Amino acid sequence: STDTEPMLTAEKQRVVIDWYVRWRISEPTEYIRNVGLDENARAMQLNRVVRNAFQEEINKRTVKELLSLKREDLMADVKREVLEAVRGVKPWGVDVVDVRITRVDYVEAITESVYRRMEAERKRVANELRSTGAAEGEKIRADADRQREIAIANAYRDAQKLKGEGDAEAARIYAEAFGRDPQFAQFYRSLEAYKSSFSKKSDVVVVDPSSSDFFKAFRGTAATAAQPATARK
Repeated sequence: STDTEPMLTAEKQRVVIDWYVRWRISEPTEYIRNVGLDENARAMQLNRVVRNAFQEEINKRTVKELLSLKREDLMADVKREVLEAVRGVKPWGVDVVDVRITRVDYVEAITESVYRRMEAERKRVANELRSTGAAEGEKIRADADRQREIAIANAYRDAQKLKGEGDAEAARIYAEAFGRDPQFAQFYRSLEAYKSSFSKKSDVVVVDPSSSDFFKAFRGTAATAAQPATARK
């Protein structure tokens, strides 16, 4: 049966339901005596009892409950109320086998508001998912930056360690070499000093050959080279 007249839920929302009832005659004598032989009158009477039971139970429930598994409880309660009615002071001689809701519809006046609520809920969930994704992305980026900083710090530490070891080894070699040849050590230091003075191509350094250790070294080298030739004479 389809009820075109809306029923009110606990939230005062109007709904229209489709339902059916399965029944059978259990006591023919009582059935004929109390209900009669008019099938249309019998159907109308039973439908009225079922509808009243549905209205009473729907008044106690929300729309959400009508659309959820709790609808099974509603149908069980309606069946119980209908059985109480047909087995009352004047039994109908019938047994109600099943009562079922096949469809629940919103009336047109509230359909739009329901859709708006559903759309708002979908947007809320979507925004929540986007926020969660953004937060997770920020966390990943922060972790990557942290790992990068750690890697750079470790690389710098290792480089400084290697540089220190290299400088120490170079100093040892220089010290050993300079200890064996102090004159070369003095010459080398002068050479390094002049080298550092020429940081640009345009730099000019004026040197007094008579007082420069650099030129003294060259003069000493030249004198040393000339001595064997004099000796041969």
